[in-house]
Amino acid sequence: MGPAVAFGQERAPAAPEPSTPAIAPQPDANRTLKPVSAFDGIADETERSIAIFQETGKVLLHPRCVNCHPAGNSPLQGMDMRKHQPPVVRGDSNFGAPGMVCNTCHGPENVAVVAQAEGVGSIPGNPNWHVAPIEMAWESRSLAEICVQIKDQDRNGGKTLAELVEHMASDDLVGWGWNPGQGRDKVPGTQEQFGALYEAWAATGAHCPAG
Repeated sequence: MGPAVAFGQERAPAAPEPSTPAIAPQPDANRTLKPVSAFDGIADETERSIAIFQETGKVLLHPRCVNCHPAGNSPLQGMDMRKHQPPVVRGDSNFGAPGMVCNTCHGPENVAVVAQAEGVGSIPGNPNWHVAPIEMAWESRSLAEICVQIKDQDRNGGKTLAELVEHMASDDLVGWGWNPGQGRDKVPGTQEQFGALYEAWAATGAHCPAG
């Protein structure tokens, strides 16, 4: 769910071997997002900023998002984060390889399907469907590492904090995580709540968790 521009691969971080961890059932607390007001009791601004970012991690580390931020050359699928089938690659511009670009299968909106493979209820869709740039690979990375990546303008497409807030709060492709189509779990909360947390994180100094 990254920006639609391609970045030079020479700035790409070293990518760990892709992993496919089993995703344990999530407790109810991880299915929602706390409001910004829930962090008002943390007097120290740095600690409050970190706590707010950790709350956004419920979304950032969710397979629905990580699947589109792979460390390898192919996107992932499903809550078990398996490699995309049919086999595809990101291509030079993160929109797929010539002859097999993302919108070959992914149209402008989700499409329900009938009588397909077991467990396939729909084909995801968005007008800007693509893989996040390798500079924004989140797979196998900690929330602290992702925080540093997100703030690094050499890796985030040159976005300022204000532009990052706008991206998270309003970008339609980011919003797909809350509207993933039939047969898929949504990311926690709502995009409005997520954007509010991001805005509060930026306003409190945009501090990152340790290591």
